[in-house]
Amino acid sequence: MSLSIARIDHVVLHVSEMDRALDFYTNVLGCEIARTVESLGLVQMRAGASMIDLVPGRDPDASTPAARNMDHFCVRVDPWDETAIRGHLAAHGVAVGETRTRVGAEGAGPSIYLNDPDGNVVELKGPAT
Repeated sequence: MSLSIARIDHVVLHVSEMDRALDFYTNVLGCEIARTVESLGLVQMRAGASMIDLVPGRDPDASTPAARNMDHFCVRVDPWDETAIRGHLAAHGVAVGETRTRVGAEGAGPSIYLNDPDGNVVELKGPAT
């Protein structure tokens, strides 16, 4: 089995100034705010069929992975067969996290987090349930 990526579902960016970032993404790029999660400081915006999520916390002087501009990116996997996906990743020696329901461009559905060889976080996303 190989994964079949349908498209980018969403990207999550760390921002140093939320108001400035929101101004850019809404007024310059034309994104529309879809929802906010106050407890996380998260703002999700529609970008065509995909989403761009903004979270506070970028420290431009830090050298830790948490200081990177991008928190993670998410790809929509179609078809979604969790057993086959996990088997495929295991065959390639890729460690994965638990499957959890997370919100993406299509709505809430199953997702799995993993890291690429450079430590970038990749989310594999199934369909909205």
